[in-house]
Amino acid sequence: MHLSCRALRLLPILQVLWPSVIADSFLSDSLVRKGQVQSVLEHQPVHLSECENVKPTGPIDTTLCDYETVESVNRDLFDNLHQLVQMPFFKYFQVDLYRECPFWDDHGSCSDPGCAITTIDESEVPEKWRTKALSEVDSPVEDRHRLPGCYYRDSDFCFLDDHTEGDYFDLSLVPERFTGYSGPDAHRIWRSIYEENCFGLSEFALLSGKSPSAVTLPDSMTDVLREDGVDNDQCLEKRVYYKVISGLHASISTHICMEYLNQSTGEWYPNLQCFVNRIASHPERLQYIYFNTVLLLRAVARIEPYLSAYDYCSTGTHEDDVETEAKLSDVLSIAKKAGRFDETVLFRGENANVLKEEFKVHFRNVTRIMDCVGCDKCRLWGKVQTTGIATALKILFELDEKTLDPRSNANLLQRSEVVALFNTLHRFSESLEAYNMFRRMWSEISASESEELIYEAERAAAGIPRTVAQPIPSAIFGEARVRLGTFLHFCKENTLECVARIVRMWMRGMRSMSSVFSPSGKEYGPTSSSDEL
Repeated sequence: MHLSCRALRLLPILQVLWPSVIADSFLSDSLVRKGQVQSVLEHQPVHLSECENVKPTGPIDTTLCDYETVESVNRDLFDNLHQLVQMPFFKYFQVDLYRECPFWDDHGSCSDPGCAITTIDESEVPEKWRTKALSEVDSPVEDRHRLPGCYYRDSDFCFLDDHTEGDYFDLSLVPERFTGYSGPDAHRIWRSIYEENCFGLSEFALLSGKSPSAVTLPDSMTDVLREDGVDNDQCLEKRVYYKVISGLHASISTHICMEYLNQSTGEWYPNLQCFVNRIASHPERLQYIYFNTVLLLRAVARIEPYLSAYDYCSTGTHEDDVETEAKLSDVLSIAKKAGRFDETVLFRGENANVLKEEFKVHFRNVTRIMDCVGCDKCRLWGKVQTTGIATALKILFELDEKTLDPRSNANLLQRSEVVALFNTLHRFSESLEAYNMFRRMWSEISASESEELIYEAERAAAGIPRTVAQPIPSAIFGEARVRLGTFLHFCKENTLECVARIVRMWMRGMRSMSSVFSPSGKEYGPTSSSDEL
């Protein structure tokens, strides 16, 4: 390899060991400061390989990858994923959206038509993936811990539907975007999710021992894990956990900003102010989107032999199979290049099994919290993405090389896990593409407009509501007409689903009225401004 190329490959490690060698990353600060938003939005993404990079800004915290590598492959990654998730195997997802919330009774609801989704009839799904066929290939009952309508296995980081209940959805017809679901209900969801970051005795045992980390790590990986934006007193596993949750939150917020609804006109548009407030003014959130992308790519790369041998046959036509396998092969090739996360450095030492079990319990609870989301569309994508991340965590931390052998373990993953894994990776890849779109929008506005965006972001960070003109009565009635017209159109196209939704809204309203006399005790939500799902 050419000497200059070798040197450039070492730069990310040199940045960790000797920070003064290279300028700070464009994602280095965690507070709204002068020049910070500009640094994020004026960053020029890299479209060449890392060897042709003149000034790397990586590595990405807690990974062995840098921002440039992800940027250089994401265009191809997104294009291939976007086509892959349109394929019959990857777009149909079965899930029970209407299980009772296990944590509180008054879980609220979203009455906005944007929250509604449409199911598809099981007859539209290839017979091989219908309830009866999937039940026949399920793992033995004794391997499961059952709850009503769902279960988990000892190796699982999430609860899975048992295929006896639930509806089928075409994910390609349900965009993840702004729905209007916000306020106290959404606050409580995110607060509950972040509270699952509170590890207990297992972490205390790790931190109070003779060795704070209780593991032996390669020097470069240790430095990366120790020098990020999360509290340095936290154990390594907890810090990874926090990045996973925060990255999911940031990605969802990015999609909300990317397809924001003008509730007066009914038009969808990319909201730059929303992105500045929620992501660009908090660069660590963008860091965690990169982090989750690398984590998911590593899981996909690690399970490549299993995925390559998996039967994706859907319609029975040779052309469909060839096209699906070709796109999948392209994604796997990219994953091998950019999925550089060393999972072997985590969950080691005498307390490893205790800590891993607690990690799994916390993330399983996060997947159950999705049953408390009051917006149907948000709940669907919440379940898909928490299942996708949980599947990646299981692949990285629970499955050994022998288990990954498709010849000896053909039913290692449920079909829903494979579908969720790739759709979740698609969500994160699309978030990085959206970042490029917002960067272009930023470059096209005037200096005074950019200053106004930053000013509003600073006010939002300080908790000061945005000053807007009081809407005149005609505007209020106009918005009401738009909402009513949208809802009536939905009912016209989906009569049965409309009736079912009205019944659910009525039942939730009755539960909400009764909850006035029996407070849940968890009335408060996170103070973060990015609280919509």
